[in-house]
Amino acid sequence: MAPILELSVLESAVVAPSPPAPETACSLPLNFFDVFWLNSPPVERVFFYGLTPGTGHDITTILSNLKSSLSQALGAFYPLAGRLRLTPGTNDRYELHYQPGDGVTFTVAKYDSDVDDLAQDEPREVAKILPLVPLLPVGVGPVLTVQATVLRSGRGLAVGLALHHAACDGASSTRFLHTWAAAAGTGTGAPPPPVLDRTLVEDPSGGRPLYDLPSTDEMEYVKMADNQLFATFTLPKEDIQLVKDVVVAAASARSPRCTSLVATFGFIWSCYQQAKDDAASNGGETYFVFPIDQRSRMKPDPIPDEYFGNCVGAAMQAAPKNQLAAAGSDGLLAACTAVAAAIERAVGELGSPEMMALWMERIREASASGGGVLSVAGSPRFRVYDVDFGFGRPAKVEIVSVARTGAMAVAESRQSGGGMEVGMSLPPAGMQRFQTCFHDAMTWLHQQ
Repeated sequence: MAPILELSVLESAVVAPSPPAPETACSLPLNFFDVFWLNSPPVERVFFYGLTPGTGHDITTILSNLKSSLSQALGAFYPLAGRLRLTPGTNDRYELHYQPGDGVTFTVAKYDSDVDDLAQDEPREVAKILPLVPLLPVGVGPVLTVQATVLRSGRGLAVGLALHHAACDGASSTRFLHTWAAAAGTGTGAPPPPVLDRTLVEDPSGGRPLYDLPSTDEMEYVKMADNQLFATFTLPKEDIQLVKDVVVAAASARSPRCTSLVATFGFIWSCYQQAKDDAASNGGETYFVFPIDQRSRMKPDPIPDEYFGNCVGAAMQAAPKNQLAAAGSDGLLAACTAVAAAIERAVGELGSPEMMALWMERIREASASGGGVLSVAGSPRFRVYDVDFGFGRPAKVEIVSVARTGAMAVAESRQSGGGMEVGMSLPPAGMQRFQTCFHDAMTWLHQQ
């Protein structure tokens, strides 16, 4: 392993929200969707941007604009500038508390690594990317930290964020990012402001968890190896359609509803199981779990897309390992059928405190089974490659925290419209096996 470069911190400041942030202290109570994530490790993202010195990309101006626009965005998303705490007078309820003077820690650093080396799809060492993510403690305290890192020779900039999942889900956090980018003067319109009304989600539990909260260890399905790697695998729109065609042709009876998301998840899950050491095992099942946005499904009335907080349920399904690991159409059909079944069941399971407890029980049972769990972080709907702070679209976006959770990171493809890219983090031997399985499966797919 090559020596890890040292990060040099140049500045650290607290960025406070601009108006219309409240002028008096206020709190948002956590509900049953939020408390599930109390002990979750932070969600960590890094946005890599290429810069061209001498073409208007003055780094001092860029950093100043990032801070001032962050302040503007926090004006609407002021809970992100507050702190997670126990609700006073209780020992089992929590809230996001904001008071004037609170803010988000914004760190400026430099790092002697080239943006092209860090932002490629080929395997890279996680240890070389981790310094670009600001620290955020697990549990009560701040819920957001930001770090802007100037890369070698000023030719690149990495914008890293660490966010406490109990504060909000991916839909809310990426709306915040698009609001920040719009405030930076990109010329694009800002999303509608967040809806902070927690009464929209009926919560008879009063925010009290009806189950033992998952520990941080339970949230981390894998233990990160010292030599852990990141790599990105792209499925263009045309290849996703090929997966759909193969699944339809292979289904002897009713074909599963194979959307682009189902096809992508199924293809990666099958490759992942083929690459496992126990892929040839005939016994046992393994599990796939991914988030389902509940906003449009809430009862008695749907809640707005702009609702700020967590509003996701869990879609989960098991499948026999040997069926998933089968080469060709058999493995794809098994995987896509299971993913489609997970969605069908999850759509009918509306969010409630009791359902959250059931989801937690299912996830614990899956983890305890020993068969393995592959989960998902991100979504192509978040449009992370449209987060332009005024100096161009990102060259690459990484969800760094998947190195600890073992999830696959999903985003829209930055290379082809309608495609998807999937980030995987594995030890070197596992990454080599996965690369081989992925490339072999793609070759077979193109021969159909």
